[in-house]
Amino acid sequence: MHLDHSELDRRTLLRAGLGAATVAVVGSELAFPAAAQADPGADLDWIYGCDEWGARPPSSPLSVSAIPTNKIIVHHMAFPNVTDHSEAQAIKLARDCQDLHMDGNGWSDTGQHFTVSRGGYVLEGRRGSLERLRAGDRQMISAHCPGENGRAIGIENEGTYVTETPPEALLDSLVRLCTTICRQYGLHAHDIFGHWDFRTTQCPGAAFYRQFPDLRRRVFEALDTDLADVPARRWPDLWRFVGSPSVRVAQYLLAHRGYAVPVNSVFDAATVAAVQDWQYRNGIPVDVDATLTAPTWETLAPELDSHATGIPVSAAQFMLNFKGWTEVAVTGAYDHATKKAVQDLQALHGLPRNGKLTTNTWCVLVGGVVRHSFRH
Repeated sequence: MHLDHSELDRRTLLRAGLGAATVAVVGSELAFPAAAQADPGADLDWIYGCDEWGARPPSSPLSVSAIPTNKIIVHHMAFPNVTDHSEAQAIKLARDCQDLHMDGNGWSDTGQHFTVSRGGYVLEGRRGSLERLRAGDRQMISAHCPGENGRAIGIENEGTYVTETPPEALLDSLVRLCTTICRQYGLHAHDIFGHWDFRTTQCPGAAFYRQFPDLRRRVFEALDTDLADVPARRWPDLWRFVGSPSVRVAQYLLAHRGYAVPVNSVFDAATVAAVQDWQYRNGIPVDVDATLTAPTWETLAPELDSHATGIPVSAAQFMLNFKGWTEVAVTGAYDHATKKAVQDLQALHGLPRNGKLTTNTWCVLVGGVVRHSFRH
């Protein structure tokens, strides 16, 4: 289990212009408009609520986010890959996770919104998450990914998936849960990300992460989404409150453009200033939080072929190595191992296997989603 050290995402609250005193506590009346897609009569009986699995009461009041939900973040739990796929094991899992988060991490409750067991059982994590899912208006403020705790639904999946992949029962339930969350909150299959897209961590595991294009395709089909409604590219909306390998890629690319920024995956003051200056110089709306918007990414990332060398190649090699292509070394030279890994990445996402770092390839490399992924 990854150990994040931020319980209540105050930065998200501040960005919404709200202090802690004005954020509603669970159980109070909220006047938020429900999402247009939400179905208050949706069948959610297959999700075990906190009372059903015997959750402890929170140690302090929980809060509801004041900003819209805009993504799902999928995790693995770094727990053992047990062969016990029973209901009893799923309930034990939920209790063990809550104990770890409350007693080990010092959080007021389970960090994530929902948990999926290896046997395919789905359980509520943070108390109130099931109620908010039914309403489809706002989410519980969570603790699964600092910087995203007020706008991302977090799903923990039992097991460790660095080299192994989850059982089919888990994947089937994860698809069902993601589809339901998308329907209730008005999200899409291209809004599904992995934890390491927004945090420096090995979660959700390299083997599991390579299944994400297929996970998204299955949700896309279950939602009966029109391909025309999928953006050409859905880049990860990194901002100054997150730190991740993708932040390091952005720093590499900013250094390539002449900015003196550290290349350390930390969205520090120098990186904030560089992003905002790049936006200003390129006629892109300057974001107060230095969010790496789609135009920002697309102007930063240069298209490269196999003759390229230098900092952008190093950026790509770093990310490929981090995400499991361990044969790729960070050399700055576009060698055979790099080209082969790029082709493998392209194949996973339905892109032409030309081995070139096109804009689409950069997008999926840093954790984004491309329309091509849903064409087959």
